[in-house]
Amino acid sequence: MLGLNKKDTSLLIIVGILTMLAPFILNPFPEGSAMAQFNAGYPDLMQRFVIFGIFAIGFNILFGLTGYLSFGHAAFLGVGSYSAVWMFKLLSYNIIPAIALSVVVAGVFSLLIGFVSLRRSGIYFSILTLAFAQMSFALAYSVLSNPKFNLTNGETGLQVYADDPQILQGANSPDLPHLFGLPMRATYTLDVGAWSFDFNAGYYLCAVIMMVVFYLSIRIFRSPFGMMLRAVKSNQQRMNYTGLNSKPYTLAAFVISGMYAGLAGGLMAAMDPLAGAERMQWTASGEVVLMTILGGTGTLIGPVLGAGFIKYFENIFSKINDNVLHSWFAFLPDGLEDAVVFLIHPFIGKGWHLTLGILFMLVVIYLPGGLVEGGQRLLNRLKRKKSKPDDATSGKTEPAE
Repeated sequence: MLGLNKKDTSLLIIVGILTMLAPFILNPFPEGSAMAQFNAGYPDLMQRFVIFGIFAIGFNILFGLTGYLSFGHAAFLGVGSYSAVWMFKLLSYNIIPAIALSVVVAGVFSLLIGFVSLRRSGIYFSILTLAFAQMSFALAYSVLSNPKFNLTNGETGLQVYADDPQILQGANSPDLPHLFGLPMRATYTLDVGAWSFDFNAGYYLCAVIMMVVFYLSIRIFRSPFGMMLRAVKSNQQRMNYTGLNSKPYTLAAFVISGMYAGLAGGLMAAMDPLAGAERMQWTASGEVVLMTILGGTGTLIGPVLGAGFIKYFENIFSKINDNVLHSWFAFLPDGLEDAVVFLIHPFIGKGWHLTLGILFMLVVIYLPGGLVEGGQRLLNRLKRKKSKPDDATSGKTEPAE
């Protein structure tokens, strides 16, 4: 289907079903119960899952296929956000021109940075991309916020004001980002018993776009272009010895990856019309590296899983505080309850990074292929368990020792 083989079609369908049913899947516990703390089916978090999924899918096209590790992809994310907010300021709140400009500007910006950075490989390439990202951050934070030439509004961040031109904004159009009149914040809530499910317009727009870019990613992975990128990762020097110039291929991968990041940045601004310099910081670049490695570098679904894993822990574990812990362990004697809360306290709330760090360490040590490898091992184990009874009834006998 759509030019994909059976395996990839199945994967695309599974991802599509999980994405569309996310409001149900991410809300397994009834509202008001003690476990409702772990529900993640609210619009803001679901939007983050898919937007960072797009960011990680794009990063994986560069890192997973060519092996070039960029520490500067947050620059394209930030450029995409700024471009989208400028479209809101100049034209209207319609998100289509904003997202289109985000992708185009990020593509041009990544072409410039990639052309310079790809002159080196390995750690030198990583340092060059990091340097460009930090320069972009400095430009956005201070230089381009000069009152005479204010493009980014510095520390405050770029946003839409009442006196902005918005030359295409209709009198009856929503005064928030919308898709031809449909506000991105429009949410329908379905109450079923003790459960409450939110269906948000912004989330479903991002989900559909993620499905499209995920499909494009599969086509890139399976194409001759993708094979060439894998050859670069395998042994670029040997490729060069054959007379093949690998630079256009790596530059194309860098630009595609940058455009994915710009798209994610544009969608972030479409969900919340505000762009700040913090989106360009090196920590944001490091986050997408963690997402890709955690999910499974070079795999199709891995970056999406990694993005969901990190955003889930960031938003859920950081909300748990001592009061929640005391309510969970209230059945214990007072002294024991306090001791348990004291032991868990460093790993929740502001200490959620500690939990994430430990989980990341365990995944890297025991599952070098990321969460995808974990899933494959689990499936293989289940298959072996199913095959054991067949072996027992197959009539085969083993010689006695």
